[in-house]
This record gives sequence, C-alpha cells and structure tokens, in this order.
Amino acid sequence: MYGPKESEQRQTPRPVGQSRGARTAADFVVGSDGTAAVASRSPLARIGQLARIGVDDVLAWLRDGIGWIIGAIVVCLVGALLYAATTPPRYTVFTDILIDPSNLNVVRDDVFTSNPQRDAQLLEVESKLRILTSRNVLSRVIDKLDLTSDPEFVKPGLLTPLWNLISPAEVARDNRLAVMRALSERVDARREERSFVVVMRFWAEDPEKAVVISNAIVDAFEAELFQSSAESAGRVVKNLNNRLDELRRNVTEAEQRVEDFRRSKGLQLNNGEPVSARLSSELNTQVLDAQQRFIQAETRYRQMSAAIAERRTTSAAIFDSATMVSLRAQLNQLQQQIGSIRATFGTRHPQMVTALSEQQAIEAALVREARRILDGARAEFERERSNLATLRSKASDEKSNVFSDNEEQVQLRDLQRDARAKAALYETHLARTQQISERQQIDTSNVRVISRPVPPKARSWPPRTLILLGAAVFLGLLLGVSIALGRGAWRYLRDPRLATA
Repeated sequence: MYGPKESEQRQTPRPVGQSRGARTAADFVVGSDGTAAVASRSPLARIGQLARIGVDDVLAWLRDGIGWIIGAIVVCLVGALLYAATTPPRYTVFTDILIDPSNLNVVRDDVFTSNPQRDAQLLEVESKLRILTSRNVLSRVIDKLDLTSDPEFVKPGLLTPLWNLISPAEVARDNRLAVMRALSERVDARREERSFVVVMRFWAEDPEKAVVISNAIVDAFEAELFQSSAESAGRVVKNLNNRLDELRRNVTEAEQRVEDFRRSKGLQLNNGEPVSARLSSELNTQVLDAQQRFIQAETRYRQMSAAIAERRTTSAAIFDSATMVSLRAQLNQLQQQIGSIRATFGTRHPQMVTALSEQQAIEAALVREARRILDGARAEFERERSNLATLRSKASDEKSNVFSDNEEQVQLRDLQRDARAKAALYETHLARTQQISERQQIDTSNVRVISRPVPPKARSWPPRTLILLGAAVFLGLLLGVSIALGRGAWRYLRDPRLATA
C-alpha cells in the first residue's frame, strides 16, 4: 500500500510531452475524500486530445499491435500467392497500323473525295480507328476463328449443359454476346500524337493466340473498310441506275420528237444536210452548166450564120463534120485538076468545062452541108435555151423551198440540241455508272501494317511473383500499422488509463 503522499504523487498528472499518456489538470476531478480521479467523458468528446499523443505512445501502440502487423503481412502474402496461382496470365501484343486518310488514286475522279485539311484528315483517321474496334470487325473475327467454342472466351457455368438442352439457340446467342464483350474488353487502339499511326493492343492467355487474334482483327478491319467502300459505291451505282432509266426515257422521247417533226415537215437529210438545200445547190450548179452550154451553142450558131452569109463555108473551121472534110478534100483535088487543065489545054477545053461543072456541084454540096450543120446548131441552141430556162425556174422554186425549210430547220435544230444535251447527260451517267461499278471491285483504302505483332516473352499481368510478394509485404505492413495505430487511438479515446497501462 502506498501512503497518502505516494498515492497523491502517482495520481498527479504530468506535463505534456513528459511521458506517455500525459494529461492536463482539466482531465482530473477531486473527490470528496480529497483524491484526484480521471474525468469521465465519451470517446467522441475526447477526439481533440489526440493532438497531445507523443512518440512514446505511438511506439507503445505499435509494440502492442505487433501481432496485428504480422498477421496482416501474412494475410496479404497468402492473398498474393493465391492471386498469382489462380489469376490467368495475360500476354499483350502490339500492332502498329498506318491509316492514311488519302485513298489510293486508282480511279480518276473517284466517288470518294479526299480533304487536304489536317483536321479533316485526323477526323478520318479517328473514324477508321473506331471501325477497328467496332462490333462488325469483332464479329468477323469471331466467325473466322470460331471463338464461340473457345473456352478462354466462353466460361461454361454450372447450368450450361442444362441450358444447352432447353434452348441451344439462346445459349449460342448468349455465347456470342459474351465473346463479343470479352473481345471488346481485350482490344484497345490509340492514335499516336502528330501522326496517322494507330497502335492496337490486344491480350490473351496464350501468346500465340494473342498474335493470331490480333492479325485476324487487322484482316477483318481491312475487309470491313473494303466492304464499306464497296457498299457505298454500290448505293451510288443503284441510285445512278435508277436515274439512268429516266434519262434513257428522256433521250428516247427527245429523239422521237425530232423524227416526228422532220417527218411532219418533210425535212429530209442527206449526209446530215437538208435535201432541199442539197437540191438547190445541185440545181444552181446545173444552171451554171446549162448557161455555159447555152453560151457555147449560141456562139457556134452565130459563127455558122455569119460564115454562110459571107460565103465562107469552104474555109470556115466551124463546120467540122466528116462530110465537110470529105467535100473539102474533093474540092481541093478538083481545083488542082482545073489548074493543070487550064495550064495545059486552056480555059475552053471540054475537060475544063467538065471540071468547072464538078466544082460548082461540090461547092453546092458544101453549102447544103453547111446549112444542115447550121440547122443542127440552131436546134441545139434552142434546146439549150429551153433547158436553161427550165433549170432556172426549178432553181427559183427550190430556193423558195429552202427559205421555207430554213425556218423549220431552226425549230428542228432546237429539238436536236435538246436531244443531244439529254443524250450527252445520259452517256455521262452511263460511263460514270460503269466506272463506279468497276470501282466496287478495287480496294483503294490506304491502310498498311507497319509493325506486325510478335509473341511476348513475358506476361503483362499479373506481375512477377517476387514483385507481387514485395507489394503484398508492403501492403500488409501498411495495413497492420494502420490497424495497430487505430486500435491504440481508440483505446486511448475510450480510457486513457487503459492506453497507458
């Protein structure tokens, strides 16, 4: 037993910082027997006293909670070992893809235009980046690799066999959705800054499978881009074909109107030229020829008339018939005989008289032949004059027809222009339709894999066991220290005497 002084000394509070569990005079009350006792307060009311905790108190609490610290470290180590043993490994592969927003210029005036502005090109790359991880691409991969039968992506449950018996179609659909969800969670794609290069990341539990699925995603992505462009071109072709039917009808109707107008007006063409204009031109040519022949016939007739009037039938060259040539030869021969007779026998000799008589007969025959030729020339002159008058009349009539046809040709040309314009529009659409139809068979997407995935040598998750154990020890230490300190603080707030015991 202690004496009164010793008991008083033990219960007297010490200043703050002097020893563990230090208290102020406000924490004590004096009893009826003159002794001091600790004031009774609720733990929440004494929270402000935590500021007076010293280092000795913290060390004492850690010493008292050493078991909790060791236990927390052990629990974390066991949890880390169990996690490392039960967690499937993840092997991550990376694929670098260059997505050029400008398509390959295979077809001139392609149906898809490229925007040279950088912002628009980046939007194009981002849009194609979304296609890379879209459901359509993942669905192609599922069908190609038959992932609905892969146990890594389809985790069979306890009731799966029963559901297979009840509704196999529903189970297959659920499996496909589960595989789609698993693939979408495992694949990720990001565009590198200031470039058109996209890095695709994919992980699987087997490194070789990760490479195979990653390549399948890239192939499905390229196929999806080609199908998308082909479907877009196909829609354009379909719309153009619908438009072509209407354009074809318009062209047919326009050409039919041209032919109906030409038939109703009697407008005929010969090598693209109206027949009336051609006939008028031909008649004008014939008139010129007839006029030339008429002038020649008139000149010949007048020369013959003058020669007969001047008695130059024997020497005039205008008379050029065979009979005239023969008679002139006889006359020349007879004149030679007359000259010889005159020189030999004189002018009164009977032979001379006979020769002169023959000369007169030949000259009379020459005159008759000249008049006959003159009559032929007169008939030719009259015929040419009549022919010229007839041709001039026809040319005049045809000229009036040409003037009348020219007015109708104006309307005809207007109809022809309309028909040609519609035909040109139809031919343009037809050529464009055929070009775009061929464009459907060509892949112009400028996507290139610049870095194929390779099987990783180490798993990406979970970390190595040594690192995992180190993290578990650190986490357990933090947890144990937190529990020890929290337990000591709670005890101190409840009863400071227990905290200092």
